[in-house]
Amino acid sequence: MRILAVDDDPEILNLLSRGLKFEGYEVETAETGEKAIARFRESAPDLVLLDVMMPGIDGIEVAREMRKLRDTPVLMLTAKDAVNDKVAGLDAGADDYIVKPFVFDELLARIRAHLRRKLPGEAQLLQFSDLTLNTATHEVRRNGQLIELTSKEFELLMLFLQHPRQVLNREFIYDKVWGYDFGGESNIIEVYVRYLRSKLETNSRTKLIHTVRGVGYVLREPEPAVQPDEVAQA
Repeated sequence: MRILAVDDDPEILNLLSRGLKFEGYEVETAETGEKAIARFRESAPDLVLLDVMMPGIDGIEVAREMRKLRDTPVLMLTAKDAVNDKVAGLDAGADDYIVKPFVFDELLARIRAHLRRKLPGEAQLLQFSDLTLNTATHEVRRNGQLIELTSKEFELLMLFLQHPRQVLNREFIYDKVWGYDFGGESNIIEVYVRYLRSKLETNSRTKLIHTVRGVGYVLREPEPAVQPDEVAQA
């Protein structure tokens, strides 16, 4: 597995490079956002460790550019730990967010978790109503129409499709999609559910992802429309 480590601090970059190589990974490094994008294009790493605070192009913009090129796991490394900073990084296309100073063993565990998700498994075609998801090709279609999703949107939708008609609480979703607790004040799940709804339920498509107030979310068939004569009879 090949990892691209990006940081403008040479000491941190050296630490990451030596530590990851000791664990058996191939490591490339970049000191600027421009170099990171160029090496990402050239070498197609399996995972990226990306500092946020860099001169020139910062990590947020680098993550956006990388996400346009391919769906590679991106782990943000930063000293900023406010919830809105985490949300900004994830919105830019990052898959995880690690606050400096970090424990190297925890970083390794996060890396292993994301690389396991990246490994190919047995392909599945998940379907609910007119919605389909192919785990091998990462194609999502509704009524046959292809829908483009980011990696986190895809993971969240796949979780719903693996548990149709089951109410999934916030803790379960955090654990399965993000792999760690964001904190009680985070609205990251609401943000990504809103993203999914905007893509899946446009053009007068029926609503499939429903909010269960105070609990979580559920993928189920839409409620049948109430006819005017039924209202009158009631």
